[in-house]
Amino acid sequence: MIDRKRTACFTGHRNIPAQKIKNIEKQLDKIIEKLYQKGVIFYGAGGAHGFDMLAEKAVLRAKQRHDEIKLILVLPCKNQDKYWTTENKMEFAEILHKADKVVYTSEFYENGCMHKRNRHLVNFSGYCIAYLTKNSGGTAYTVNYARQTGLKTVNLGEIDYVK
Repeated sequence: MIDRKRTACFTGHRNIPAQKIKNIEKQLDKIIEKLYQKGVIFYGAGGAHGFDMLAEKAVLRAKQRHDEIKLILVLPCKNQDKYWTTENKMEFAEILHKADKVVYTSEFYENGCMHKRNRHLVNFSGYCIAYLTKNSGGTAYTVNYARQTGLKTVNLGEIDYVK
């Protein structure tokens, strides 16, 4: 059985302005450390470009400091990277190789598989760390769903500076 109090998930936009990436990385490092101090050791992410990959890399950095931290990739389908560039496929393959667990919510891409992945991430978590800057799309849906189901939610899209 999953202990939701010890599990956090990530959701965010694929396209992030280049000038914001370093700050988001710092925010992710800080929040993962704070969550770890509260006993959170399981981190679920969806394997998409942009925020998901930034979050996955932050979890991998935290694993270097804390062995018990686990990266769980919850992927929409086995061939999700089919149309990605070679560079993006290589980056994803490295993260996939380092993940502690991989869950596929669908065998192949099908209508609704992204939605299914997002709900799975929320349903097994107690915390949701997001990068949300617009009120439409999959990230907005996932953050709203997380809030409706009682997850403690932090939106890094609302934070401009980390001290």
